[in-house]
Amino acid sequence: MTPKGYIFDYGGTLDTNGCHWGKVLWHGYERRSIPITEEQFRAAYVYAERTLGRTPIIQTDYTFKKTLSIKLRIEFEYLQDKGLVGTNNFNIASEQSAILADLYENVKEETAKSRKVLLKLKEQCPLVLVSNFYGNLNVVLEEMGLNDIFDKVIESAVVGVRKPDPEIYRMGIDALGLNPDDIVAVGDSFDKDIVPAKKVGLHTVWIKGEQWDDSPHDETLPDRIITSLDELV
Repeated sequence: MTPKGYIFDYGGTLDTNGCHWGKVLWHGYERRSIPITEEQFRAAYVYAERTLGRTPIIQTDYTFKKTLSIKLRIEFEYLQDKGLVGTNNFNIASEQSAILADLYENVKEETAKSRKVLLKLKEQCPLVLVSNFYGNLNVVLEEMGLNDIFDKVIESAVVGVRKPDPEIYRMGIDALGLNPDDIVAVGDSFDKDIVPAKKVGLHTVWIKGEQWDDSPHDETLPDRIITSLDELV
């Protein structure tokens, strides 16, 4: 089918080319040779995500760089509390700063690539963004050069609905003013993007990058599977 509109996810889709953010962060730790196992990192990652989920730490005017720095700080605090880092002349502040600089540069590069794809698609039809985020997504989009791309930005912290609730995708459909069968939803999360989008009748494209775990998925459910965003054009 020829789409008359697109609904895009943001995190993990437009900023990492389908790679789960947990994996993105872990690879940042690996490149700095942080002396922990992936299992130990995973515990720190989950702890940080839950902390941010239950506590309004991220403010609406925070940039992505500041948001990422806060995530790293909470992760390192967890690792330090567990006695896993902070010994043998290990400079926590220095390592946090180095990982932040590394990951932020990678994200800027990926979003620049995504912008080129999105601009080509925008020539053909309207685009809407539907994302689970902290309330500062518009600031992040401006920071990443994506603020002029989308006709509507639907952010979980603003609308009070989070994926995988299909209702947030219905909001995307309403924003486009199109029939669901004329819309393609693009996302990296099988459970949070593909499954709920299909429930409301959207066509789906799963950008399948490095996953958080090896859980099997029904790969017949998405209408299309890609490994890079530029396959859309």
